[in-house]
Amino acid sequence: MAAKIILLVLFFGVMIMVGLYSRKSTKDVNGFVLGGRSVGPWLTAFAYGTSYFSAVVFVGYAGQFGYKYGMSSTWIGIGNALIGSLMAWVLLGRRTRVMSKHLDTATMPDFFGRRYHSKAIKIAAAIIAFVFLIPYTASVYNGLSRLFGMAFDIPYEVCVLVMALLTGVYVILGGYMATAINDFIQGIIMLFGIVAVVVSVISNNGGFFEAYKNLSILESDIPATQGLQGAFVSFFGPDPVNLLGVVILTSLGTWGLPQMVQKFYAIKDERSIKTGTIISTFFAIVVAGGCYFLGGFARLNSVDKITVDGKIVYDAIIPNMLSKLPDILIGIVVVLVLSASMSTLSSLVLTSSSTVTLDLIKGNLVKNMSEKKQVFIMRVFIVVFIVVSVLMALKPPTFIAQLMGISWGALAGAFLAPLLYGLYWKGVTRIGVWAGFVSGVGITVVNMFTKWIASPINAGAIAMIAGLVVVPLVSLITPKLDKGEIDYSFKCYDKKKVVEEKIALPDDVVQE
Repeated sequence: MAAKIILLVLFFGVMIMVGLYSRKSTKDVNGFVLGGRSVGPWLTAFAYGTSYFSAVVFVGYAGQFGYKYGMSSTWIGIGNALIGSLMAWVLLGRRTRVMSKHLDTATMPDFFGRRYHSKAIKIAAAIIAFVFLIPYTASVYNGLSRLFGMAFDIPYEVCVLVMALLTGVYVILGGYMATAINDFIQGIIMLFGIVAVVVSVISNNGGFFEAYKNLSILESDIPATQGLQGAFVSFFGPDPVNLLGVVILTSLGTWGLPQMVQKFYAIKDERSIKTGTIISTFFAIVVAGGCYFLGGFARLNSVDKITVDGKIVYDAIIPNMLSKLPDILIGIVVVLVLSASMSTLSSLVLTSSSTVTLDLIKGNLVKNMSEKKQVFIMRVFIVVFIVVSVLMALKPPTFIAQLMGISWGALAGAFLAPLLYGLYWKGVTRIGVWAGFVSGVGITVVNMFTKWIASPINAGAIAMIAGLVVVPLVSLITPKLDKGEIDYSFKCYDKKKVVEEKIALPDDVVQE
């Protein structure tokens, strides 16, 4: 217990010191929200990765989907690395950085408003972002607090309140730069921690080959496999269709999440994008791949300890697996998941507060706001957002994975298509964007009440795919934006090419 407490005290102390150190960069809005657009590739890549993977992944998703799909759940981690990180950086990184700088935008709703020249779109996007970031935040609190309960026997409510307080302090003090530096430190902890945990858990199960053999003789309880043995070590697992839905939601979803895309706004220059792409992809392979690989062995644990009233409590699976580790390793795990969760929380609260202040209040409720006043109001709304999400986390309505599915489904379902097409295609119309917003939020919200799609995870994946289809179809049959508006947005991609005279054709060819 002493070792665990010492690790936590050191961790919290470093976080607060970084917040104090970063105060000098919070004098204006650009510094508080984007770190002055001068954040290097290493900090940006780790900020992206640590915001991506939190207790939701480590405790909620790895436990639930590892139990359901066995070793094939590792595909989720591979999808996160290749689609959620590599392709996101390649397709969105450079163009987002260039156009957001050109349009002078600091948030995703502001980007939509200026790209499509519509104040109404900006306001609608801000409301969607604020509302649906809350359940995601609640799921992060939930996952971490369950792990704290296992390690320290501390009441769930105390864990939630302490984590909320500490996250709020360093974000309010240092803004984006504090979150970026802390994300880098937390990312290093996550990389080493996940490797140590995977090795230890596999060793406790007799080594990889013994654990793999024991998993292979289990009968599947999923109807599609008709109780066959070996389903949990098969290539695509016992339920490949639903597995695909999880891969789509957790991988493609990052392309439309405000707190993720905003990382590209802050990176220093285009050259840093290439370095950041490599670092971010490597980080995702180790962390996400390690989490889901670990979860694949979930069924080797005693069912009695993760069952309540005859039902599996998925959020208890990973804490139960880890409870068998030595105290020092449990301390490392706690710091590991704390690192992942606080980095995600800091990103969420900063994104939400900046969205409300810059996109809803500024220019709408308050016409003239000084830089100092804008930063002050953002700090106030960081507190407001934390309080609201804590109240929701204290009485979570469902499992962690379902909370995240609702949040990601609505946000990415609404924003992914307007962002992706808006960066590449001049043909997107305002009505097309509205159609994307309605389809993404509509599918998610309607499914919350009707349950016409049994899994919120699959509903979220369908919402994303629907947006990618709806936005271009509606844009093809609705009025286009003014040519001048479109040309202004895309002129940032124009670059003059200079050809040296010695390899150019001469103006006049002298004939002999």
